[in-house]
Amino acid sequence: MRHDQRFGLRYRAEVELPSLLEAGRPAQAGIARSDLTRVLRESAESQGTVLRTALTVSQTVEKGTSVSAVLSDGTTRDVDRVVVADGAGSKTRKLLGIEVMPTYTGQMVWRAVVPRPTWADRLFTFFGPGDNAGLIPISAAYAYCFLTENIATPDVLPDSELADRMRDHLRPFGGRVAEVRESITKPEDVVRRAVNTVLAELPWNVGRVVLIGDAAHTPSPQLVSGAALAVEDAVVFAEELARTPDILEALESFGKRRYDRARLVVGASGEVARLEQAGKQTEVPGVLGRTHGALAAAI
Repeated sequence: MRHDQRFGLRYRAEVELPSLLEAGRPAQAGIARSDLTRVLRESAESQGTVLRTALTVSQTVEKGTSVSAVLSDGTTRDVDRVVVADGAGSKTRKLLGIEVMPTYTGQMVWRAVVPRPTWADRLFTFFGPGDNAGLIPISAAYAYCFLTENIATPDVLPDSELADRMRDHLRPFGGRVAEVRESITKPEDVVRRAVNTVLAELPWNVGRVVLIGDAAHTPSPQLVSGAALAVEDAVVFAEELARTPDILEALESFGKRRYDRARLVVGASGEVARLEQAGKQTEVPGVLGRTHGALAAAI
């Protein structure tokens, strides 16, 4: 532990993330959700995928060697499988009879896009007297500032107050947090959400319909690994479909390959949230280091 007089900070720890690439390449990278969505959409369309948005699945009917999906616009699609990727609050998961409710962790997370300071070359977390804050670079020009607010019962604030309220929550922080705090001025640039976790038990499929991503496993954001888990899901899912001609067997094998890894991330992220609420932030870096070390293993 050392004190940095430039910023009034006391360094607790630096978590060295294992690199999965060659030497000199970053172990982790931040990206704006809108940019990630654009990349994924363009990649899918380049492969001839037809994307239809603003639709949900209202019913699925197994037909032996296929499944019929009834969509919210009244149309029906007969397909060989349905992949359910509609998030932590998945309505399709409930339709399948997979009973798992999102669990509130006792925290609300605030996020705001801010101009990227010159020192923000990696993820920084700042432990405050109550709440915790941090900064993640997402492009050459921007970063996002986050704040985890400990609150027993989730609530909803008027959108018009979000920027002012976030700055108020950040006022106990000095140094680098104070440097970016005053740039949070537009309510439309601030998002505040309850932190919930989900871990569905196996099997993740009911017949030819399978859960994937946050619909199957949603960690809290402390490990910044939710999107990474979903991308890994897609890779493993494709591998199992290519390896196993029987679709039902492939879907079951996919869930079995992914469950322990998902449980690790969801469990560790919940542990970090509990440590933060208990004021034991000095124990957090150890949890992060151990978990990310385990995640360096092959999927």
